Amino acid sequence: MEPDGDLNPDTDDLPLRANTNHILVRHYVLDLTVHFGRKVISGSVVLFLEPCSGGETEDDVGPGAGEGAGRTQERAGGRLKDEDTVEKGAKGLGKTPARMEEMFGAGERHRAEVASETGNIQSSHLWETTSEDDFTLVLDCCDLDVSKVEEVDFTSMSATSGVSPERSGVGSVNSQAAFTQNLISMASSRWRQKHQLFSSCSRAPGAQDGSSLHFYRDRWSLQVRKKGVVSPQEFPRALRICYETRPTGGSVRWTQDQDNRVCVYTAGSPINNRALFPCQEPPVAMSTWQATVRAPSECVVLMSGEEQSVPFEDGHTLDYLMWNYYVTMPMPASTFTLAVGHWRQVTAEIPPELEEGVSDRTDCGKTAKPGAGPGERTEAELGLGSSTGDVVKGTPFQTGREDQTTRSDSAFCYSSLEDVGLSVTDYSGMVDDGISCSHGDYPCRFTERSARSQRVIPHRVFGPVCLLHKAQRVLKLLPRCLAAAHTVLGVHPFSRLDVLIVPAGFSSLGMASPHIIFLSQCVLYAGSSGPGENSLSLCGSRMCHEIAHSWFGLVIGAKDWTEEWISEGFATYLEDIIWAQAQQLSLQETAEQSDLKALLRWRRLSDELKNSEEVLQILRPNMENTGQVSESGSSMVKHALNPDKAFMQVHYLKGYFLLRFLASQVGEQQFVDFFRLFVKKYHGQLILSQDFLRLLLITFPGMERKGLTLSAIYADWLDRPGIPEAGNGLA
Repeated sequence: MEPDGDLNPDTDDLPLRANTNHILVRHYVLDLTVHFGRKVISGSVVLFLEPCSGGETEDDVGPGAGEGAGRTQERAGGRLKDEDTVEKGAKGLGKTPARMEEMFGAGERHRAEVASETGNIQSSHLWETTSEDDFTLVLDCCDLDVSKVEEVDFTSMSATSGVSPERSGVGSVNSQAAFTQNLISMASSRWRQKHQLFSSCSRAPGAQDGSSLHFYRDRWSLQVRKKGVVSPQEFPRALRICYETRPTGGSVRWTQDQDNRVCVYTAGSPINNRALFPCQEPPVAMSTWQATVRAPSECVVLMSGEEQSVPFEDGHTLDYLMWNYYVTMPMPASTFTLAVGHWRQVTAEIPPELEEGVSDRTDCGKTAKPGAGPGERTEAELGLGSSTGDVVKGTPFQTGREDQTTRSDSAFCYSSLEDVGLSVTDYSGMVDDGISCSHGDYPCRFTERSARSQRVIPHRVFGPVCLLHKAQRVLKLLPRCLAAAHTVLGVHPFSRLDVLIVPAGFSSLGMASPHIIFLSQCVLYAGSSGPGENSLSLCGSRMCHEIAHSWFGLVIGAKDWTEEWISEGFATYLEDIIWAQAQQLSLQETAEQSDLKALLRWRRLSDELKNSEEVLQILRPNMENTGQVSESGSSMVKHALNPDKAFMQVHYLKGYFLLRFLASQVGEQQFVDFFRLFVKKYHGQLILSQDFLRLLLITFPGMERKGLTLSAIYADWLDRPGIPEAGNGLA
């Protein structure tokens, strides 16, 4: 990433500039091409927009209206604080440097001038002909070179699509706006038709009425206007942004895998995905998406998506294949995850043609070279053309739950209860099987009867050739961990799971995203020389941690991304319970293992608290302002860019000890039962700490009689540095 020349040197906060209180992106259609030679991703993204009115979207309908899930990984997100520099939101944000002092003051003007000097300022040639009275769509954007922004004109197809105005309020706007509104609002039962229409509309030409869209890009945002349009209700409902990433962009990492083959993946950057595509970063900007990715034919493309993608030829470039993915559950744009490389699917038996390329040595990566020289085997000879083994010809959007032409279930691994040898113990406790969803309309697995009994979802494991043998332990453990998680927490929120062993240099042990987990190679080697279950402990517990994020961090997300403990503390606490269930430990063994881990974590946390800034030790750094945003919806993520924060575990460990303390007050089994109750109530939604704590206090009224009120928990645990005395719960 380029130097942050336009950042205030006195702050380490991350700006979220998107004006989500004025207009929301409801669906993204991405069309991307990966260029390994230049280390860039080029293409376009089509945004389908819905204006807001009084803080809500028009008619308050559509996917995940106002509610949704969040990202879980070691990164920042959507802080909630009023800032003068972003308060204008919809109007006046995209000024040229000459206007910066009038808008933001001398400090902001200086930062903009520095940005201009480093190439962070870019605009269309007619931007200055627009007025500050024109409505401005503001997107989070960084390290992208934008070439064009245009309104998409699909008027001609709206008449033949079968989508017509269904409510009286829609007919008052022009036909394209009405069509877009009804497309966005289409019932989840028609999700397939909906996505096909999104795909078709995204390929429509740009508007030819002569009223082009003008854009301005600074260090942290892309601003778009249509001359003469002064309100979000009049703004175009669909626009196409053509752009290219930069080799130094911070959202993706270009590197080599352990076989020394090129690859690129979203590495969990503090700036999220804004350097991959222009988007609305705040977690409240819930959206669905579909993506077509073109990559060299020898590569595999993995992505957060609901179906396995089978590559197909595009008919234009023989050296490239196309991959399609989509999601129907509205999620924050930060959860979009991409990995492109020469991965190979891990199987129970390594194919003989790959044995020569497999190494169990720790020098993996030193024995392979980027190209095949004399005596070396080519990728085709090693069978690396496609991990799924199939290439089909077809249109860019064919995947689907019932479309067997582009789905190969045989590529997934399935396991029955007999296969994994797990008990049928159920932690359901006080919770009945009834589900009443409180989120917006989308195809929800929690209401599917078949999903309730699906303890092991379809899963695959990928990695470089040289790690295929060692990655077999992940394949062995995965069904046990999935079944154990289902026993503890109930319905799996996502229909499938890919696990990728990422290249060396990955900054953490793992990272969870919808439908895909990145796993560090470190977990493959830890304890590898030990016997039996002990040698699998780190790998198994880490898998359980990342799987737990499906519930806490993804299908239930933090509304304010400074409250990272809501995902990381919960996953740390639950990994012990899930891993003990996967191991089928006795109650005594479970307690002993839990106490040992608690002791080790306490030592780590104690050292961290002694050697870190107190402001970084607070679990709710915005305190009473948590969950607040500016008038436009823009905000700042407190301490998100602090370099020390990336190495800290306080949100994991202090959050873990808070949950361990609460469990000691109500009983561990009852506390686990409460997790299931909480998931059933809040799945598909964003939450604050108070949502969890209030339901806990209502469910267990005896806690308040002990003095454990909401304000007391805030004061002792969430709003202060350090940790309360005896807060570790150790004897």
